[in-house]
Amino acid sequence: MSIPVRVWEFPVRNADDTDPPLHDRPPGPALGSQTERPTGTTGDYERFRHVGIVDGKRLLITGVLTDASLAFSVARLAQEEGAEVVLTGAGRGLRLTERTARKLPNPVEVLEFDVTSREQTDALRQRLTETWGRVDGALHAIGFAPEVCLGEDFMAAEWSDVAVAMEISAYSLKTVAEVVAPLMTDGGSIVGLDFDARFAWPAYNWMGVAKAALESTSRYLARSLGKDDIRVNIVAAGPIRTMAAKSIPGFAAFEDAWGTRAPLGWDINDSEPVARACVALMSDWFPATTGEMVHVDGGYHAIGA
Repeated sequence: MSIPVRVWEFPVRNADDTDPPLHDRPPGPALGSQTERPTGTTGDYERFRHVGIVDGKRLLITGVLTDASLAFSVARLAQEEGAEVVLTGAGRGLRLTERTARKLPNPVEVLEFDVTSREQTDALRQRLTETWGRVDGALHAIGFAPEVCLGEDFMAAEWSDVAVAMEISAYSLKTVAEVVAPLMTDGGSIVGLDFDARFAWPAYNWMGVAKAALESTSRYLARSLGKDDIRVNIVAAGPIRTMAAKSIPGFAAFEDAWGTRAPLGWDINDSEPVARACVALMSDWFPATTGEMVHVDGGYHAIGA
């Protein structure tokens, strides 16, 4: 659902003209349209149009695999709200990203981006420089941990396993910033997707540690990039049934808990609330918010055990 911004344009009037109260003006047309309206009566407006909250912005979206991905919902909503979007994919998932991209409202370019590759990082920045010249926002929706890092045996993982989880799930936020920050010539917004790491969750184990590092990284990036008017924030989402979630042993425990404890309730199949928060943070509606973790979890985080 789009968030409308109403633009009223009035014709030049004579000195003795007066505007009627707003409630006396004729109703506008359907959202998403631009319509010429008749003039000649005092105070009639010429046209009304819907302008999306990210209209004209250029956004880099990572992490789209399927149409159940949180990043897909963000990309779809961003397009509906007027943004140009580029997606990235990596490795064997690149073809899947390309197929899923066809389900978006508008065609998009899909670029290869392995966050562990310096060559691909540089190539992505160069491609965005050539095609756009400017980037306004980026979504970090990248996370991975070897299987041994998840489950109930926290002691099983070796450093070589944990290092992979940390580089791809946390350090990569800095890598995304390396791509887009030089192109955010008029300021910008970087948003990361998170699962609240203030607690030790069942089965989440080293991915939880990596998410804690992601949260800390976002704060240091906010401190470092603020001078360039670049905001860095995190959205801590409640559990959504995505491909990534299916890889977590015992994910059903999260589903059951959220449904009963979240004050506003929680639908594990509805990614729209998370997408709205991400798109809003990449808009101009939060110009003085950075280093923040925004919870979109039905209020679960505020309720004690």
